[in-house]
Amino acid sequence: MRITLLKTKLHRATVTHSELEYEGSCAIDGSLLEASGILEYEQIHIYNVDNGERFITYAIRAEDHSGVISVNGAAAHKADPGDRIIICAYGELDQAEAKAFKPRLIYLNDENRIKRTAHMIPVQAA
Repeated sequence: MRITLLKTKLHRATVTHSELEYEGSCAIDGSLLEASGILEYEQIHIYNVDNGERFITYAIRAEDHSGVISVNGAAAHKADPGDRIIICAYGELDQAEAKAFKPRLIYLNDENRIKRTAHMIPVQAA
């Protein structure tokens, strides 16, 4: 059996652009793509912390070290500049692989610069 697990996440990215007329996708600073392991054209899930929208699109590369997070095309209706979003990519693994797998978790500041990285989310306390 194969299961779907979180591969990587960019936590609390700030939307810098929302381009309705641009060809669909989400442009992500190339240095953040590299750090996260998200590939160009890879499917990504976006969760808007500010308005609750959740949607699926694909990643394209923005200029390295630019801080750009641009939500484009129809998805531009779901995120505005200044919104905080979580960008996730998932992968399928068999159960043996899944037991040893650790995701890449990238935590960002308000300028979309890396604050810290991790490979696990702390246990949530009651």
